[in-house]
Amino acid sequence: MSNLEMNKRPIDVPNSAKKARRNGKVPGVLYGKKINNLLFEVGELELCHEIGVNGEHGVLEFNLDGETHKGLIKEVQRDPVTNKIIHLDLEELKGKDKIISSVPIHYIGEEYINRRGSVLQKEKDSVKIECSVDSLPKYINLNVGSGTVGAVYKLGDLEVASEISILDDLNSVIAAVSYERKTVSDDMDLAQEEAE
Repeated sequence: MSNLEMNKRPIDVPNSAKKARRNGKVPGVLYGKKINNLLFEVGELELCHEIGVNGEHGVLEFNLDGETHKGLIKEVQRDPVTNKIIHLDLEELKGKDKIISSVPIHYIGEEYINRRGSVLQKEKDSVKIECSVDSLPKYINLNVGSGTVGAVYKLGDLEVASEISILDDLNSVIAAVSYERKTVSDDMDLAQEEAE
């Protein structure tokens, strides 16, 4: 993990966020107990690289005014058309703080379910956890490849390290395997093929 170079953004300059974007920078806000909503800007390419490596819910290490800091990504705002990052919210981390974060769930083996003519209906794509900064995972895997029709997966089925606590209700359903629904047009197409 390399350190990002961040610069403070002036509070009293109007439209400083727009000016930062025009210069290839991403504006952001750093929240913290000792920092009162510090405005910053960071290079867009460097930030995209770090998010690609750490995920949109990871921890970033950065230099600000010659000091090294760690920050938990709280929100990445993207342009709805271009998908470019237009704003970043970070929460400053100190020492061995416990953090609360939402981590994506990766469903593994979904293609095996689809090959058998079933579909995986996903109810959740992330889970809220509490852990130390060093043990924050990029994502949590759930293997659904052996699931048959009627199989139900709950948050309690997620396998996480002992230092990670799941904060959501463990009985919450996150996915289920069901038959693939055929529409009326699918049945008509099938009947037409059989008639030919």
